Parts: sequence; C-alpha cells; structure tokens
Amino acid sequence: MSITSPHLGSPAVWTDARLLYALEEVVEKELNRHLKVAKDWMPHEYVPFSDARNFPGFFEDGEAWEKEQSKVTEVGRVALVVNLLTEDNLPSYHHEIATLFGREGAWGTWVHRWTAEEGRHGIVMRDYLLASRAVDPDKLEQFRMSHMSEGFESDNRHSMLHSIAYVAFQELATRVSHRNTGHHSGDPVCDRMLARIATDENLHMVFYRNLLKAAFELAPDLTMQAVRDVVVNFRMPGHGIPGFERAAAQMAIGEVYNLRIHRDDVLLPVIRHLKVMEIDGLGAEGLQAQEELGMFLGGLDSEAAKFDEKLAARKARMAARAAG
Repeated sequence: MSITSPHLGSPAVWTDARLLYALEEVVEKELNRHLKVAKDWMPHEYVPFSDARNFPGFFEDGEAWEKEQSKVTEVGRVALVVNLLTEDNLPSYHHEIATLFGREGAWGTWVHRWTAEEGRHGIVMRDYLLASRAVDPDKLEQFRMSHMSEGFESDNRHSMLHSIAYVAFQELATRVSHRNTGHHSGDPVCDRMLARIATDENLHMVFYRNLLKAAFELAPDLTMQAVRDVVVNFRMPGHGIPGFERAAAQMAIGEVYNLRIHRDDVLLPVIRHLKVMEIDGLGAEGLQAQEELGMFLGGLDSEAAKFDEKLAARKARMAARAAG
C-alpha cells in the first residue's frame, strides 16, 4: 500500500493525505503487534484505598489536608502534579490526533485504543494522590480547571510527519518522567504505580518510533526535516500548566527531568535506534536538516554539561551544610 515516486522526498508528492494512506499498512501491523504485547491492568489495584479518609466539605468527619500527611518527597509532589495535569488534557490530545490521523481504519482504531489506555493513567494517578493525601487536593483541582480551561493546541498540528516525530520522542519523555518521579517519590506504592504507567508509555513510544522508521523509508528528506524541527523546538505538552517553569526547574534539580536526561535518555535513544545520523541518499534539504540536527545535539550536550556542573556544585554545598 505504498506510493512510489521518482523522488520520495519531494513535497510535491508527499501530502499529508498520501502519507496517511501510505502508512496505513504499517499502522495496522504495529497496532496488531501492540495489542499482542499490551496487557490490560486495573487502576484500582494500584491505589491504597485503605489509607483514604474524608476531606472537609459535606462530611462532618472531614480532615483538612496538611503537607505532613504526604508520604512523598517535595520533588515527588511537584512532579506528580505536573504529570497528572499533563494526563488530564487527554480530551484535547484525542481531538488533536483524531483530527490529524482520522477515525477510520487502522488509524482510527489506534487513536481510540491509545486514548483508552492513556485514560487509565489519569484515573490511577488521581485516585492515588487523593487516597494517599500526597498533594493538596484543592490546589490540584484549581490547577486542573485552569490548565484545561486554557485548551491545548499542538505545536505540530500543521504536519503529520512532525506530529509522528514529536510523539515518538514525547512518549519516551513521558515514560522517563513518570519513572524518575517514582524513583524520587520516596513511596514504594507510588513507584510501583508509575512503573506500570511507564510500561504503557514505552509501548506507545515503540509504536510511534516504528511508524517514524517507516516514514524515513518512504520520505527520508521530509522526515529528516520533521525530526530536526521537532528536536530543536521540543517542549512537553504540559508547558501550559500554571507555574510550569518553576515546577520544571524543581524537577530538573531533583533529577526527575532535566537537560541531561532529555538529551541522553529521550533524544539519543530514538535517534540511535533509527540510525538517523547514518541515513544516506538524502537530497540537499535532508542533508542540511541532518547536519543541523547533529549540531544541535552537540550544542545540547555542552548545555547539559554546564547544568551537570551546577547541579554537582549545589549538591556539594548542601552536603557541606549538612556536615556542618
């Protein structure tokens, strides 16, 4: 079901509609593979409901939330709120990809399956946070209302290839963020829950990564340009969350997600797996994009090294204070 042409990278040939059609067979194959390896799981099985108690409001025995009730670390609370609020925008994400990929055939089946699986993540995270009193429930709801009321518009909605490239990296970024949040949460129950979510995110990443591989085979020049654009301009879908910049800084210092992690654990694994920097036979625009991508990654490594030095110096100061 592929479209042939004398120059596969020609934008005159590869419209979004043709690419959707050409990749349908790959989507079906990847969907079938995904359904074989994905395992259904029950969100309620990961929530410590026995720890739950009423909050103030309609219940006379309601107990107000206090920070001391939380079992998770400070950075854990910050990251959990960011991660959950990001998951909360699922209706907007569904609208974006359903509009872009369509609701028919294998594409439509994948869109709905992905949405259903992602829905579990918000359910289990919110139930965990409320049952364990990990975060302030009033602020969490206020943030949710503010964030969702702003709506969401993808930076890559103008192009199918850009969207595929973005989600290949973004799903891995989400997996890494969830996994590291669990590691730094200080609560084994939280860690176990986020590990389960991270498993889903990894499968989603593999789906899109394989789709991106097929896109490189069909339209290497255009796909290379899309990857360059996405990598250079990448930002997480939760960037509109109230106080996101401050939260992102706390997560960076807490080693949940920072420049080094972004480069080494998110960008490079996908790029190396697809051997993006080794692809040959590119046209002039593809070669330029490949070169610019390599230069950007080198510059990002330098920036990450500076961040590493600052983080190490900060840890040394904190250790000295504790020893004193």
